Amino acid sequence: MPATSQPDPGRRRRTYRLLAAAATLATTGALAAALPADAHDAHHGKPLPSRYQDVQLLSFNDLHGNLEPPSGSSGRVTELQADGTTKTIDAGGVEYLATHLREARKNNAYSITAAGGDMVGASPLISGLFHDEPTIEALNKLDLDVTSVGNHEFDEGAKELARLQYGGCHPTAGCYTDKKFKGADFPYLAANVLSEKTGKPVLAPYWVWKKKDVKIGFIGVTLEDTPGVVSAEGVKGLKFKDEVETINKYAKVLQRQGVKSIVALIHEGGQPASGAYNYNCDASGAGAGISGPIVDIAKNISPSVDALVTGHTHAAYVCTIPDPAGNPRMVTSAASFGRLYTDTTLTYDRFTGDIARTSVKSANHVVTRTVAKAPDMTELISKWNTLAAPIGNRAIGYISADVPNTGTESPMGDLIADAQLAYGKGLDPETDLALMNPGGVRAGLTYAAKGSEGDGVVTYAEGFTVQPFSNTVNLQDFTGAQLIQVLKEQVSGSNASAPKILQPSANLTYTLDLTKSGADRVVTDSIRLNGAAVDPSATYRIATNSFLAGGGDGFTTLGQGTGDLVGTDDLTALEQYLTANSSATSPIAPPVANRITIVQ
Repeated sequence: MPATSQPDPGRRRRTYRLLAAAATLATTGALAAALPADAHDAHHGKPLPSRYQDVQLLSFNDLHGNLEPPSGSSGRVTELQADGTTKTIDAGGVEYLATHLREARKNNAYSITAAGGDMVGASPLISGLFHDEPTIEALNKLDLDVTSVGNHEFDEGAKELARLQYGGCHPTAGCYTDKKFKGADFPYLAANVLSEKTGKPVLAPYWVWKKKDVKIGFIGVTLEDTPGVVSAEGVKGLKFKDEVETINKYAKVLQRQGVKSIVALIHEGGQPASGAYNYNCDASGAGAGISGPIVDIAKNISPSVDALVTGHTHAAYVCTIPDPAGNPRMVTSAASFGRLYTDTTLTYDRFTGDIARTSVKSANHVVTRTVAKAPDMTELISKWNTLAAPIGNRAIGYISADVPNTGTESPMGDLIADAQLAYGKGLDPETDLALMNPGGVRAGLTYAAKGSEGDGVVTYAEGFTVQPFSNTVNLQDFTGAQLIQVLKEQVSGSNASAPKILQPSANLTYTLDLTKSGADRVVTDSIRLNGAAVDPSATYRIATNSFLAGGGDGFTTLGQGTGDLVGTDDLTALEQYLTANSSATSPIAPPVANRITIVQ
């Protein structure tokens, strides 16, 4: 059924969605080789011959419940200009995403919309306060066909993910409106997430899109290291298998079912050589413009898989990476927060049932805010904002300028660390320092008013967007040697190739030498606490959030502390700090972010 510009709210699923299984299509730059002449002519305006059918794949990833336009740098993308300069463009918001997707679908009778995971989790208040039911409702209205799970889909555990898929009211919060939550109209795919009890995937491993005689299979996986980036409670009772082995396994299953065209939806990604969304990733050859885990994954996934839609790194890229047979294959990612979508053209060969990969074309497009808002999304946002307003609009502090969350050490990360140190000292005066994981700093604070609260006012909703996980602030004892080891774990072990730099409270300083490798990048002799060298044999009481206290993000040493004391949630700690240290007449200034001296 051709897509229409305005969806029918009573329609549960499009009629061509026939088979239950899963995956998403990858979008990327055009491949160089050509189809047979008759099909190639179709790309010059002539009608496609009956043998070939162009299928549109629209994809995005890492929405994280950002229904409203994200603020600050989280709501902008960088665009490379013809003269080599760059400019930033305001982007994102589901009111605009809906309009862009509906326009893109026009005149494309064969169109699929797929996603690469993390649709929910770490969400702003409008979604997170309601356990992400608003986001699922929005995705239903967007006519999303299929998505892989991401690591954040497990923030509240497998049972809550199943509720988002199948519906029902929250087990403790109940129903938020007079209508029962219906769940997702689209399948969540979790091919590599197995129940420890049954050994089977907790949700469908694959899904097949079918229209007339065109069939395309999707396989969905999340990163194997999900237990390392999610709280232990969230992944309890689950096993996460290797991405490549899982995709190759189910590619064979699909082929035995006669499905030859296959797209993998992978919640794992890479880092492009440029931050511009329209950077030519293949300028110096296939795969030359991207690094990170997705490169090795792509190089080892069976050639029977035709495209990869990826995510997790929040980066934007459209690249080709050679498959095991040496043939280029499209790998795409549309940044995050609904700021971009990828439009990929896959040419289906009816004779072979496969995608003619030599004709695949793809590009990322900005979800600009210059188009008309989709009225149904405006209505949805208004409904949930009305319910959230009594909680979200409350002022919790005042700032004198933007507090960004960008950079190796960010002002927002420093502010949170300072807040947790202050809270820790209130809980136990012996608390010495605080450390905050960068991935937990989901946004910055902007000086400009988002609503009617006034410039410089920090609302509870804005604080929730910064720290949405409801982690507790935990105090633990460590030796000085362990503290030094923690700092070295930022740049070694599982964090060697992609460092995770902890945000320190103001009394901890050191030098990070990025010209060196591994643990040597932390200059041990430079580490100072309150101006003094750290004594390896002394005991230090450290405040962290519960995720880090469990050894998350590869900080295994932080999981070995003693004398545990569990405090309140981290957002309350931030609120208390802002309330105590700022007022309308004396707002708090952003930290300078000079606690880590970086050599590069």
